Formats: sequence, structure tokens, C-alpha cells
Amino acid sequence: MKKKVNYNEQLSPNFSKRNDKIKYIIIHYTGTKSLLEALNIFKDENSQVSCHWLISKKGKLYKIVDEKNVAWHAGISYWKGDSMLNNNSIGIELDNVGHGLNYKIFSNKQMSTLEELLKLLINKYKIKKKNILGHSDIAPDRKLDPGELFNWGRLAKKNLAYYPLVKKNTSNKIFFKLGDKNTEIKKIKLKLIKIGYKCSQDNNYDIYLKLVVEAFQRRFLPEKINGIIDGKVYSRILDVFKNT
Repeated sequence: MKKKVNYNEQLSPNFSKRNDKIKYIIIHYTGTKSLLEALNIFKDENSQVSCHWLISKKGKLYKIVDEKNVAWHAGISYWKGDSMLNNNSIGIELDNVGHGLNYKIFSNKQMSTLEELLKLLINKYKIKKKNILGHSDIAPDRKLDPGELFNWGRLAKKNLAYYPLVKKNTSNKIFFKLGDKNTEIKKIKLKLIKIGYKCSQDNNYDIYLKLVVEAFQRRFLPEKINGIIDGKVYSRILDVFKNT
């Protein structure tokens, strides 16, 4: 990337050769207590972890791996038929301690830098806004980041992410939870698959579906994360599905 934005180089040894076209941008949080801890992890070849870009709480941008190379940020992952998304994605890490420590909203300066970076990347690689994803979208059984405090709506208003308007709840009768079995559950799974998530195609509300629903809630309905499909959640699934 040409220096259209100011950045610091803190290059990681953890990368491999890129052979696939860049198709996705994956947003993460570091899950570390400090920015320095994250930088040290990325620079440690034994960690086997990296990203392309890291943004501090104060909005400072760090280049970790050159975009021409594959950074090791996504791990085992899936979206719309693509697996192992390291190969065709750019990984952006946001300095944030994450869940379980002292999870906080992402600062305005941090989000502003992210917006500028996304504008450049979307234009440079012709990336669809529906392919701007969170780590939990592509790995719902492993990851929570960037989480429910990440402001997808803010990015969507600037045409930098996909976040359809919330419509009125259309069905109060829908209610499915872990352990349930119903033909309607299969129909919901097929909608989630069309959106991009990985699901089985049976009638069972299994543990993986619960995790997918939680990931969906973090992304598209963040006020309540419980892994239950009620009328409000189902309506939101329809909002996203109809625009997919």
C-alpha cells in the first residue's frame, strides 16, 4: 500500500506466500492487555500469529505483514464456501483486551483510522462490503471478536460494511433453542448458509447452530447474545438473508 495513510512498520516473520486473490477483510481484536503485548506476539516467530494491519486505541496504524503475503490471522475458518480464509483475506487487528478481561467499546480515533484504511483497501482490491467480516463470523465455534461492542452500523453508514436496517419483528411465534428439533430449524439453517455461515442441513438445533446464532447476534443484533432464535432474531435473519 502506498503511504496514503501514515503507519509504523513492525514487521512480523509470520507469513507465507499469497497465491489467491484478496476477497475478504477480516476484523479482529487483539485480546491482549496492551498494544506492546500484541506487537511482541506478532514479532515472535514461535507464536505463528500475525495480521496485516494493527490499529492502536489512539488510532495509530502499524503494518505487520505486507498485503502481498498471507498473514496468519483467521485460522480454521469458513464463509460462503470458502475455507481457510487466511489465503484470500486481509487481517486487521484492533487493540482491545476483549471479552473476559475489560472489554470496552472501540475508541473514536481507532474507528476513524479503521475507516480510512478500509476505504483504501476496498478501492485497491475491489472488495464487496458484504465481504468485510468479523472473526466470529468466519469461526463462530472458536472466536468472539471483534464482538458486540464493535460498531458495524457506523461502518455501514459510510458504505464500508454490510448492516441492513432493522425491520419490525415479523413473528413472535418463532422460538427455538439448543436441543430442539423441527423442520423450520432446517429452513433457518439454509438461510444462515446463504448468508455465509457454516451449518449442517438437518432439523436439529445443535451446539454449532447455537454458536452460529450467537455470532449472528454479535454482528447483526448485538443487544442480546443468547444463542436463541426468537421472533426478533428470526426477523433479523430475514433482514440479512433478503439482502444477501
